[in-house]
Amino acid sequence: MITDHNSINWKKIFYFKNIILNLVGVALITLALKGFMIPNKFLDGGIIGIAILVHEITKWPFGILVLVFNIPFLFIGKQMLGKTFAIQSLLTFLLIAFSMTFFNVAPVTSDPLLIALFGGCLIGVGMGLCIRSGSTADGVEIIALLTTKKIGLNVSEVIFAMNTLLFLAAAWSFGISTALYSIVTYFSAVKSLDYISHGLEQYTSLHIISSKSELIKSLIVQKLGKGITIIKGERGYLPDNFEVKKDCDIIVTVVTRLELLRIKEEISKLDPHAFMFIQYIKEASGGILRNGNKHD
Repeated sequence: MITDHNSINWKKIFYFKNIILNLVGVALITLALKGFMIPNKFLDGGIIGIAILVHEITKWPFGILVLVFNIPFLFIGKQMLGKTFAIQSLLTFLLIAFSMTFFNVAPVTSDPLLIALFGGCLIGVGMGLCIRSGSTADGVEIIALLTTKKIGLNVSEVIFAMNTLLFLAAAWSFGISTALYSIVTYFSAVKSLDYISHGLEQYTSLHIISSKSELIKSLIVQKLGKGITIIKGERGYLPDNFEVKKDCDIIVTVVTRLELLRIKEEISKLDPHAFMFIQYIKEASGGILRNGNKHD
């Protein structure tokens, strides 16, 4: 049965694996920020980078800044990705604010290259784990998705533009050397995040073959608001029964990284034996790729 997309999946929010991924992700983010980046005035991209910049200029508490700057984008996330995503992301923001406020981490090194590489890798892996848990640790992805929908640029272009302005501000405030090292930190973080979560904006083509194809079609279109394409195929041709075959529908849908895990889990609930495979694609356009991306 397909549930209301406005409902909250509390079981998923408090799923043990997701909690562990989130906690480990937040711990790595805290280590990166307190052990490497903030003591040396190194910036990351996105909302966290903005929070570091404001913190260094105003000396306001960093944890509070991260929470305050991210919360407005939860309302956008709720509309685009559903209530469950918004609640999970809020919990992540609260954990980051708490850990940054109440946990002390001694600076690990003052070497700028080590800070840029290890600080970036740690924060990238931490964000990737948070995403794997079903949330986001930085509202910039939500901003980018909204801006993409409004003006048609892809998410990578939007984030690049935002971070260009941020690093120019860092150069003005902290000097060109720190700004350049911050750029290295950012790209190190992005590559690490890519490794953990299969791309910052990379679209994924998901193919599903199932005996319950009608239920899965309804799930993807009516509940998740995604477009589908049906390829008529044949299933069977097993080594022990090569002559046995029957017609089937191969369901194809294109989703983003933030949507992929949830969609796979929903399909598995309807048919645990569904055969799914994914293909990573560099870019996609048209259809209803960005319309009504709502999840439980």
